[in-house]
Amino acid sequence: MRNPRDFEKPLAIGAPQPAREIPFKPSRMIHFLDFSNEKMVAKVPDIAPTVDILLGNLEDAVPVDRKEAARAGLIKVGREMGAHSPGGWVGDTALWTRVNALESPWVLDDLTEIVTEIGHRIEVIMVPKVEGPWDIHYVDRLLAQLEAKAGLERPILVHAILETALGVANLEEIAAASPRIQGMSFGPADLAASRRMKTTRVGGGHPGYRTIADPDAEDPELPRPSYQQDPWHYSIARMVDACTAVGALPFYGPYGDIKDTLGCETQFRAAFLLGCVGAWSLHPAQIGIAKKVFSPDPEEVIFAKKVIEAIPDGRGVHMIDGKMQDDATWKQCQVMVKLAEMLARNDPELAEAYGFVPAGA
Repeated sequence: MRNPRDFEKPLAIGAPQPAREIPFKPSRMIHFLDFSNEKMVAKVPDIAPTVDILLGNLEDAVPVDRKEAARAGLIKVGREMGAHSPGGWVGDTALWTRVNALESPWVLDDLTEIVTEIGHRIEVIMVPKVEGPWDIHYVDRLLAQLEAKAGLERPILVHAILETALGVANLEEIAAASPRIQGMSFGPADLAASRRMKTTRVGGGHPGYRTIADPDAEDPELPRPSYQQDPWHYSIARMVDACTAVGALPFYGPYGDIKDTLGCETQFRAAFLLGCVGAWSLHPAQIGIAKKVFSPDPEEVIFAKKVIEAIPDGRGVHMIDGKMQDDATWKQCQVMVKLAEMLARNDPELAEAYGFVPAGA
């Protein structure tokens, strides 16, 4: 699999140079908003500073008669709110969009108007229902042409959503299709339909998907312990591997049961442990869950710092607090501490919890 960062030249005359490295910034939650909804637009000034990524949604959940309004609302908000921000779109918050599916009658106008009007504000365009590298190749070339037309100085990155069985089958090729590939998200609802899975849930487990212990040898009539399993585990792990291999970032997608905060946290945590950097938040209640889950646990960060301090060069085998530590665990500790350092830069509470500043300083 060729690393897409090896691409040497833009796909259109006058377009920005391809991305050589995907920036790794706080990406714990991608918060979805429909900018055709005036009530949601009114909340943007309050929500934007609290999330790592704010996404203007143009696809699913936006009714057909509001597609153009959602696009116009995104352009208006992107232009007006980002006008005086020296960092990201608003402070350190990134502005993304999810365009309509490539077979839809709206996607060409989505890409054309967004890139030419607010391409300098949009960091990532999320493409739904990607089925193979051919989809990315189409978007890649079109974006290069639009960037050249708009005079943009940096390339807009692309985020692929895996929502079909064919897309999951081709996910390694999708990850390597372009230097624009910022990352991937897992879309469990559409994927379940594509696979003909027998569930109406959006993400998470299912009470029917479980293992069961053998009967008790002495009393076969006793209840047999049974444990619910995660039907998405294998596919998410493949996505994580494909992204990591090319320097892209894997994300868990939506958790549809807004009221089930414990189920949401559990699913997000499983994705975090597998290597995902963040997840979608569909409701303000999920923002705090994603922030909590995708920020490393303070106790683990403090222990990781202890390991790094005790083994500065990462060599040898050491016993620390009764646990064996070697070069492999040292590398794991480096991942944990570097993520904690990045998140703590703009979060005084996390900085204090991780021990990067004295308590009460």
